[in-house]
Amino acid sequence: MGEAKRSAYVVLTFVAAALGGALSSHFWPAGSSAIAAERHARHPKVVTAEKFVLVDSAGNDRALMQVLANGMAGLAVLDTTGRDRAEIRVASDGSAGVGFYDKNGNKVAVVGEGVDGDAGLRIFAADGTQLAGLVVSAKGETALTLFDPKTGLARAGLGVATDGQPGLVLSDGAGRVRTELHVRANGKPGLALADENGKTIAGLP
Repeated sequence: MGEAKRSAYVVLTFVAAALGGALSSHFWPAGSSAIAAERHARHPKVVTAEKFVLVDSAGNDRALMQVLANGMAGLAVLDTTGRDRAEIRVASDGSAGVGFYDKNGNKVAVVGEGVDGDAGLRIFAADGTQLAGLVVSAKGETALTLFDPKTGLARAGLGVATDGQPGLVLSDGAGRVRTELHVRANGKPGLALADENGKTIAGLP
């Protein structure tokens, strides 16, 4: 679970709730109470360890749960070839995340919450270039950013400020803002066009 390769943040409450619901309805349906009671009577109530490994019938690792030396707790789920495809992590600073990876180990999507309270979703191309990002700040600001698949530079951004003002920004191939469209809190719209040096060349009103 290499740290440089696995950086993501997410709130785990929803994951735990969904998992708990699935276990309740699927693995322990009505009528299996006797089997469940026998099972619980046989296994210990508490198991303590620094690492757990879940294997399949052939003995291949399929899931790993452990606490790293840096204090990060993580759960990694592997495919049948042993490749890491999904991870849940909680760092020592309280930030948390879920990451999904392709068969080559490249990030596909990550979602999470940072220690500052900002939450977000990021989507990546096969080469690791970020293609899109959605962020909600702790202050209530929201922003959706789309990136150039070749350069990784931001090309379009749509956001809403804490005071409710929405805005749309378009950038050129060098990442320079060239067009801005917004609506102020008083309801007045505005449009601005800029040259490659950032100087306004046209605007409305």
